[in-house]
Amino acid sequence: MPQLIQSGALNTAALPVPDLYIQIAQPETLLISGVSSSLLGIIGTASWGPVDVPSLVGSVGQCREVFAGKRGWASNLNVAVDVAVHQGASQLCLVRVTDGADKAAQASLGSAQITARYTGSAGNAIVVSVTRQNYRDGQFVLSVSHEELGATAYTGADWTALAQALSADTQALVLIEIAGDVAITEIASVQLAGGADGGEPSPGRFIGIAEARTGLYALTSQGCSVATLAGVGDTATMVPMLAFGRDEGIYMIAAGPKGETLAQAIQSKTALGLWSHALKYMHGDWLWWNDDTLGLQLVSPALFSAGKLAALSPEQSGLNKPLTGIVGSQKNGLEATRFGYTLAELGALIENGIDVICNPSPGGQYWAIRAGHNTSQNAAVQSDAYTRLTNYLARSLEGTMGQYVGSVINDSLFGNIRASILGFLSSLLSQGILGVTGGRLPYAVLCDSSNNPTERVATGYVQADVQVQYQGINEKFIINLQGGASVSVSTASGSV
Repeated sequence: MPQLIQSGALNTAALPVPDLYIQIAQPETLLISGVSSSLLGIIGTASWGPVDVPSLVGSVGQCREVFAGKRGWASNLNVAVDVAVHQGASQLCLVRVTDGADKAAQASLGSAQITARYTGSAGNAIVVSVTRQNYRDGQFVLSVSHEELGATAYTGADWTALAQALSADTQALVLIEIAGDVAITEIASVQLAGGADGGEPSPGRFIGIAEARTGLYALTSQGCSVATLAGVGDTATMVPMLAFGRDEGIYMIAAGPKGETLAQAIQSKTALGLWSHALKYMHGDWLWWNDDTLGLQLVSPALFSAGKLAALSPEQSGLNKPLTGIVGSQKNGLEATRFGYTLAELGALIENGIDVICNPSPGGQYWAIRAGHNTSQNAAVQSDAYTRLTNYLARSLEGTMGQYVGSVINDSLFGNIRASILGFLSSLLSQGILGVTGGRLPYAVLCDSSNNPTERVATGYVQADVQVQYQGINEKFIINLQGGASVSVSTASGSV
C-alpha cells in the first residue's frame, strides 16, 4: 500500500517491504530576510503606562494612548516621540522608568476599592461611574473614562462580575478590589485621586539592571537598531550604553550635559575611554524645540540625531541631513545663525570623536548633524554608516542562518549557505544599500572545502567567509576651480 511520509522520517537505506513511498519535502528556505533598520528605542518618563516594559508605537497619537499626555520634563516620552517623528522616525520601542516614588490613583465606590492600572498623575483624570442597565435584569454598567486614554464600559450583576470583566481586559484603565458586600447598592460616579509621577529618575535608573531587564536593558532582544535615553546628559551613562550597544548590535546615541563646553566634552570622552563604533557622543549644546503643547523646551540633541538616523537607510550617514523643528540652541540662543561654530571648534570636536548639531550646515542655512561620526577614531569605522550597516548585516544573518545548524556537512550544505548569503547581498545591491564601484561586485562569499578542511569538518565546524565593501560617505568635497582671462580651456567632445 503506498505510503505518504514527511521527508526525513523515512530510513531509505532499510526498506524491507516493496512498496511506493512518497516523501513530502518542505520548500528549502534559502532566503535571508533583512531585519528592520528603523526601530528606535527610547528610555524616558511618563505620567502613565507600564514601567520597564517595552511598548511599540508608530506615532505621537499612539504614544499618548499608552503613556498619556506630555509633561514638561526633558525625559518625557511623549516629547521625545514628537521630536523623533518630526525627523522621520516611524517605529519606536518605548520604555517608561520612574524613581520609585510614583503612586497609582485610587477611589472608593460602595464596597469597591478602585485603583488605576498604572502609576502616575494621569490616573487622577480617570472617572468611574456605576449605573443600572435597566431595572428588570438587575445588570449594572461600570463606565471608565479618561480624556486621553479613552473610555470603556463593563456590565455585571455585582461587584464580583464587574471586577472579573475588568481583569479580563488587558487594556482596562482600572482594577477593582472588593472589601465587603459584593452587591451593588450605590449608583454614583467618582474621580480617582492620589496618583503621582514621583521625581525625575536618576541617570542610573535610565540604565537599569541587566538581570532584571529594567531601564535600557528592557530593550534586550527587541530588534532596535538605534536607541537613546530621553533627556539624560550624564556622561557616566555612556559607558554602560556603549557596552549594551556593542552586545546588542544597537547604535547608541548619547548627549553631554546641558551647556557642556568643548573642553568638558573632550575631557569626559577621554576620561571615560569612549572609543567605539557602538556609541555616538553628541556635544551638550541642547536644542530649543517649540512644542505644540508645552511651548519652548530644551531638548537633548541625542533625540534629534536618533530620530534622523532611525529614519535613514542603514548605508546612510547622518551628516548634513536637515533636522526639523529646531528653533535655536544653547550656543546660538533663539537666533539660528547668530553665533554658530567656528572651524576650529568643529575641528576640535570632530577630531575627538564628538558630533554636534548646528546651523549652518554644508548644504545651507539649516540645522543638521555636522560630522556623521561615532566615537571611534579609526577612520575606517568612524562613520554612522559603518555602525548601522554592520549591525544590519550581522543581525540579518543572525536571524536566518541558524537554520543550517544541525545539517549534514557536504557540498550541498556549502552551496546552500553560499546561495543564501549571496542572494541576500544581491538584494541589497539592487536596493542601493550596497553599490558597484569600479565595475566590481562589492561582496564575496567563500564556503567550500577550501576554507572547510576535512579535519575541521569532522569536529562539526563550518565556516563561511563573507566580505562586503561599503559605499563611502562624501565628507570632504573638493572642487578645483581655475578661473581668469588667461585660462586656456580644453573642451572635450560631448561635454557641452
